[in-house]
Amino acid sequence: MFKKTLVVMMVLAFVLTACAPARSQKQVAPESAPSEIFAGAPPSADVYSEGARTFQQENVVSSGVENPVERMVIRNANLSIVVRDPAEAMDEIISMAEGMGGFVVTSNLYQRRLANGNLVLEGNVTVRVPALNLNEALSRIKGLVENPQTDVLSENISGQDVTAEYTDLKSRLRNLEDAAEQLRKIMETATKTEDVLRVLNELRSVTEQIEVLKGQIKYYEESAAMSAISVNIQAQETVAPISVGGWKPEGVARDAIQALIDAYQTIASGVIWAVLFCLPIALPIGLVIFFIVRGFLRWRKRGKAITPATAAEKSE
Repeated sequence: MFKKTLVVMMVLAFVLTACAPARSQKQVAPESAPSEIFAGAPPSADVYSEGARTFQQENVVSSGVENPVERMVIRNANLSIVVRDPAEAMDEIISMAEGMGGFVVTSNLYQRRLANGNLVLEGNVTVRVPALNLNEALSRIKGLVENPQTDVLSENISGQDVTAEYTDLKSRLRNLEDAAEQLRKIMETATKTEDVLRVLNELRSVTEQIEVLKGQIKYYEESAAMSAISVNIQAQETVAPISVGGWKPEGVARDAIQALIDAYQTIASGVIWAVLFCLPIALPIGLVIFFIVRGFLRWRKRGKAITPATAAEKSE
């Protein structure tokens, strides 16, 4: 009996050691994340398997040996576009996503009142498409606008490499599953009630941690397999220039500002010419004239002083 108790205690110590990293390391994704983010009608497991094959293959050199490492990257995109009919554009985006095997996460269509009192439609839609089709989906969304140069207001594609986190989760899951298997074997051989209860409580704790890790692993796999695209859709009237009775104030203001800039440019050009061109030429000439005039004035002053003195000598 003592030997059995000793074996139970040793296995419990092994289980606690295997579970320690899972308890000390913070969770990288909530347990409910997959069900919240992939709400609605997520595609089948075949789609996720197909998306998993999009992970990039890289070679990591270790001690001169190249080992293939599968990289898991989560890619998402954000777009802001201007279209003639936001409602129609939203329907086309939703149809495109569903046609690619994706689904709609959220969609919102609402009215906005402009400064001139007109009501225009705007919308926001978030869809998920297979990671393989992300670039194609972005091209088709940008194809909804009339002028891609001006009507695509913003575009952002982000990528998050979660290879390290995913590998760590898989390793912790294997350790916990091994510990759970050992606990089940002990349950089959344990005879004392207190030993059975102790092992049962530890098995329940390990099982809960296994479920949490499986949820986090599923979250990463689904996020990497299905890319999210968030699109802000605006009507052309929203960004159109203000026009009052055919008169566009912004055009007059632009012309006035341009005229002011031209005037300042003319003044600045004149100052630059005066300093760099006129001054070097005028300075030597001015100095010569200054000394000539100064000498002439001194000579004239001296002549006036001599004349009275000569007149005085003649009178004597």
